[in-house]
Amino acid sequence: MVRESESGRPIEPVYGPSALEGWDPAGKLGEPGGYPFTRGVYPSMYTGRPWTMRQYAGFGTAAESNARYRRLIAHGTTGLSVAFDLPTQMGHDSDAPLAHGEVGKVGVAIDSIDDMRVLFGGIPLDRVSTSMTINSPAALLLLLYQLVAEEQGIAPERLTGTIQNDVLKEYIARGTYIFPPQPSLRLTADIFRYCRAEIPKWNTISISGYHMAEAGASPAQEIAFTLADGIAYVRTAVAAGMDVDDFAPRLSFFFVARTTILEEVAKFRAARRIWARVMREEFGARDPKSLMLRFHTQTAGVQLTAQQPEVNLVRVAVQGLAAVLGGTQSLHTNSFDEAIALPTDKSARLALRTQQVLAHETDVTATVDPFAGSYAVESMTDDVEAAAVELMTRIEDLGGAVAAIERGFQKDEIERNAYRIAQETDSGERVVVGVNRFRLDELDEEEPYEPLRVDPAIEVRQAERLAHLRAERDRSAVDTALDALRKAAAGEDNVLYPMKAALRARATVGEVCGALREVWGTYVPTDAF
Repeated sequence: MVRESESGRPIEPVYGPSALEGWDPAGKLGEPGGYPFTRGVYPSMYTGRPWTMRQYAGFGTAAESNARYRRLIAHGTTGLSVAFDLPTQMGHDSDAPLAHGEVGKVGVAIDSIDDMRVLFGGIPLDRVSTSMTINSPAALLLLLYQLVAEEQGIAPERLTGTIQNDVLKEYIARGTYIFPPQPSLRLTADIFRYCRAEIPKWNTISISGYHMAEAGASPAQEIAFTLADGIAYVRTAVAAGMDVDDFAPRLSFFFVARTTILEEVAKFRAARRIWARVMREEFGARDPKSLMLRFHTQTAGVQLTAQQPEVNLVRVAVQGLAAVLGGTQSLHTNSFDEAIALPTDKSARLALRTQQVLAHETDVTATVDPFAGSYAVESMTDDVEAAAVELMTRIEDLGGAVAAIERGFQKDEIERNAYRIAQETDSGERVVVGVNRFRLDELDEEEPYEPLRVDPAIEVRQAERLAHLRAERDRSAVDTALDALRKAAAGEDNVLYPMKAALRARATVGEVCGALREVWGTYVPTDAF
């Protein structure tokens, strides 16, 4: 169906070379949904249906997060995105000494299948797509999700969603790693194989540039280091004996959207083009889906300010628009108060409404790739691509992503760029509204704001739940399952099968990760020596 403009004129679903002779002489753009996918991974993009509107949420207990998810679904969210607390992200139980003070703070605490049942209670897992921001223990959380779905009577082939499962960027930018790189990559390959056999519609990895951008990476660095990590994962799977077309269609990516609309659009278009070329030329992928760089976007939390937080509503709208114009497959819009605390119900709802306005009140969904042919955007796309390819070549010269990580290359590059941004902000050359320009005078009063606060008693309650679990479960069954997991980890068998058995027997996240630590060890960064 052809949309009409406010003036009553038709808006064509696609504009391009057929209408503008000689528009793409180098073949860099192609048609939407065709190689090299510069113009988008699907022919119709949002003219058929809008992107998936995900809202990243999770805090405190599983019950509190479950209530938030239900409200988000009621308000129109079409996909859930789960945030886990730091102990869960690092494979520790809530009653572990290292977890003290962090339980439920930046996400939901999940210690066992008991918590996962509560987290998704009453949510039909065959009718919702769930993304889980979890990396080192990604296999555990995926298996817990599958176990809960099985208890709901849902077959695994009906489950859809994504696990982030991108441990390489943890060594570069975030730090929630557990195991050294090589066993971490082995675990990733095991997840690829397991999902192909057991959960075929699941996206097995979301290779993330978002956290590198939050640490200070430039747009070119963001896509260069992310795609280099992606290449490392593909090489690992191929080396493990998998055919590239058996797993590559389930790969996905995760990028940031900043307020700089033009460069962000160029970044997304360049990333698609580079990935398609690498998958075809280096790995010989034949399935067109293996060449598609499908990605989720989150608006830039690092650009939100605690000063005049309402201004963040404007920033998030602009960032969301950049993601949509760049062709994202799903989007999370940050809440305006995230620079202060966890989002309130009202701020989370406003963030979702921002996406709904973009989808239903603007004309950006009326035609595919609205910026195609723009002198500025096409030139910037070429520039970002060239800069990213140069960085990727330097990584290859160092021996690939893992070798470069061990040398500290990506981390050093990001830190230099972050320092440049900080200097520009401090000097006022880079304007941040409300921070270094257009500040409120001391006599001006901001409206009072009451942030969401996590009850510190959550840690006590989680410890009590763990004590109850350990007292009533079959300890011998847990021990037997954990022994089988250690044996698989020491050998070559896929560790997810004994891992699932252990979790079904009510082994905790900390116990399962502890068993793997015994075999694989833990990662200590080289700059810590």
